[in-house]
Amino acid sequence: MWKLICIIFVTLVQWIKKTSIRKASINKASKEQQGLWRNCIADTGYSSGENYAFLEAEGLESFIPPHGTYKGGPEGFTYNKQEDCFICPQNKTIPFTKVFYEGENNNKKKEYRASKYLCIDCPIRSTCLKKSQEKRITITYYKEEYERNNTRVNSKRGSYMKGKRQSTVEPVFGTLTQFMGLRKINTIGIQQANKVMHLSAMAYNLKKYLKFISKTVKSDAKQVHHFILTLEGFVGLQINLFKRFEIEKSLLLL
Repeated sequence: MWKLICIIFVTLVQWIKKTSIRKASINKASKEQQGLWRNCIADTGYSSGENYAFLEAEGLESFIPPHGTYKGGPEGFTYNKQEDCFICPQNKTIPFTKVFYEGENNNKKKEYRASKYLCIDCPIRSTCLKKSQEKRITITYYKEEYERNNTRVNSKRGSYMKGKRQSTVEPVFGTLTQFMGLRKINTIGIQQANKVMHLSAMAYNLKKYLKFISKTVKSDAKQVHHFILTLEGFVGLQINLFKRFEIEKSLLLL
């Protein structure tokens, strides 16, 4: 039984190595199947304004929880979207000044700064400015994208998407890394790593499928017969999955 599975698996690997999908056909298929991808679900490690903006530009809705350091602005200050400024607790305006890049990752941010003369007679000057002479506020450039994403994450649908991620993606990845030896990718380049992940997913699905049919089929002969009958549909499903990932990868590269 296991020899047959190994032969089929090796044959499938050889087919994947020999098969190449041209970029033109990928672009054509991606345009025809744009409706397949509507949502993007990930954990906090993928949270960034750049990612949110990119997904929205591609017509995808993100359900990615923001990292703990995200704040839409200082506490007690109200953001005025129309005039793009902040209103302090004393009802004074902190205007927008510039866009700049910060840190090693060149995070795009916006700066709001008030003149020191604006705060010279403020009753809360000592607690608000502390040692500074003027009020300076910095926020992410992608504040609106963050807010739209956070609204989706905190919605009823966002809770459903989180449950889907925790019950489908994370257990599979944990099984591959903890029980099937996929602690690291021993290849060079994204394309080779992509092949490793596809083959690992196929091995996982085969193992899960065999565990399922072992509960319903008693004898080895019936098990082999049942496996051969359903293998054609299973291999077709895996090939379609492989092509779909290639199309999705091409969309990200365009």
